[in-house]
Amino acid sequence: MKLRTTKRHLREGLKNIFRNGWMTVAAVGAVTTTLLLVAAFLALMLNLNHMAGGLEEDVQIKALIDRTANEEQIQELGTTIEQIEGTESVAFSSSDEELNQLIEGMGEEGNTWQMFEQDNPLRHAYIVKATDPTDTEALASQINDLDNIQEVNYGQDVIHRLFQFNEYARTIGLVLIAGLVFTAIFLISNTIKLTIMARSREIGIMKLVGATNAFIRWPFFIEGMLHGVLGAIIPITVVLTGYYYLYNNLGDQITYSFVELLPFNPFAWQLSLIILLIGTFIGIWGSVMSVRKFLKV
Repeated sequence: MKLRTTKRHLREGLKNIFRNGWMTVAAVGAVTTTLLLVAAFLALMLNLNHMAGGLEEDVQIKALIDRTANEEQIQELGTTIEQIEGTESVAFSSSDEELNQLIEGMGEEGNTWQMFEQDNPLRHAYIVKATDPTDTEALASQINDLDNIQEVNYGQDVIHRLFQFNEYARTIGLVLIAGLVFTAIFLISNTIKLTIMARSREIGIMKLVGATNAFIRWPFFIEGMLHGVLGAIIPITVVLTGYYYLYNNLGDQITYSFVELLPFNPFAWQLSLIILLIGTFIGIWGSVMSVRKFLKV
């Protein structure tokens, strides 16, 4: 495409924005309303995914060792576990360490366990983490089948529900975001269609004098792209302002360790880029859908 032609398309696209004042407001308003919902929901989903990922990373397997195993057998067992495919790390925890963790974890109630320091009823254990947290159950099953393993614990019921919830939440989130995007495309395409109908005679004349479809389309593409970009500015501003407030004022008040918001930077840049890309896509695709039927002359 020649530079002169490119400048002409840009100029015409900008003119159309101001020439169709109320239609432009309607189109930008449709994009703004939808992208506001998309941006808010996307911010929520990204943070939920971050928290879920943190919970998944904390999943570990505790393999309790049989009391009859001697030191050599315990070392061989650790080596065998390390060689299992999908094992990320293996750490030995002695019975004394297990007892100390139990005492510390129970707070004041843990003091009652101090009487067992001389006659420790707990067993040595290996703490194992899977490379992929979703493979924890399969890895635990393989470890449980090894010799000198008394029992394997990894919070089976809780972990299964956690992974299931995370999978459902991610799927539902993607479906809802996709639905909102297609709703925005439908709204903006209908709005742009009204502006194109007012110029259908002009498009027909351009076709009759030999203008190509691409030559006619480009100003509308640019107009749609500008609708999308302008419609993304308010949602980005509103959502990031609210997120900044929450991050700075509520972060210290959250007492649960797994509830951790994404850092404002680079989250703000990532969200802005995603919303701008979605807005641009919505605007361009809406223009494509609207102008297509009027080029059949």
